[in-house]
Amino acid sequence: MATQTTTPPTAAPVSAEHIALTPGVCGGKPRIANTRIRVQDIYVWHELKGQSPDEIVSKFPQLSLADVHAALAYFWDHKDEVLRQMQDDEAFVAQMKAQAGPSKLAQKLAELDAKDDSIPPG
Repeated sequence: MATQTTTPPTAAPVSAEHIALTPGVCGGKPRIANTRIRVQDIYVWHELKGQSPDEIVSKFPQLSLADVHAALAYFWDHKDEVLRQMQDDEAFVAQMKAQAGPSKLAQKLAELDAKDDSIPPG
């Protein structure tokens, strides 16, 4: 009689439980599943602003500590890709600002400043 060997089912990677990539949601960027909080947001809050995972969860109670840690793990596993996406976003914003020119508020403030400069002190 032959014995059958079975391999135990492999657990899904932690990030698959917590991280989603959905075209059309958050620009298709990796995000915490069932939220619109992106992996890059967690990275910025934790690494650049010095917030602890507990602080992040207290500000966003819909998140679990596991979500935050999964986002950080995803970031470090895909660091170059996420940082490139962030740089691309910054370049896009800069391009749009350059094309749009100064805002109406900035124009009005410049006009008021020019008017103030033309009035002699009295």
